Amino acid sequence: MNNFIKSLNDNKVGILFILFASLTTAFGQMFWKMSEGNLIIFILIGFLLYFLGAGLMIVAFRFGSLSVLHPILSMGYVFAIFIGVIFLEEIINVKQIAGIVCIILGAILIGGGDN
Repeated sequence: MNNFIKSLNDNKVGILFILFASLTTAFGQMFWKMSEGNLIIFILIGFLLYFLGAGLMIVAFRFGSLSVLHPILSMGYVFAIFIGVIFLEEIINVKQIAGIVCIILGAILIGGGDN
């Protein structure tokens, strides 16, 4: 447990950047969905957010270990589900909740330490 906490402290700036990158790319994907292929402004906003997320990923890797940060990128799937529910009125089911739990646990277990 001490190794986990030490890893968390050593990588905390990178973790914050990578979480924000995951959130930004998930919002970019939401704008692509909202465009329905027609609204060019939503497509452009989506590309801008996705580009910003990619830039944040690059910055994040300067502040943490790849083996810790890269698994946390999977949080983008969790963010996408909640964005869909909140902004696109999509329905969440039991399988998706189980998937969310698995993704979060997996990100913690895989990215939990760089020792």
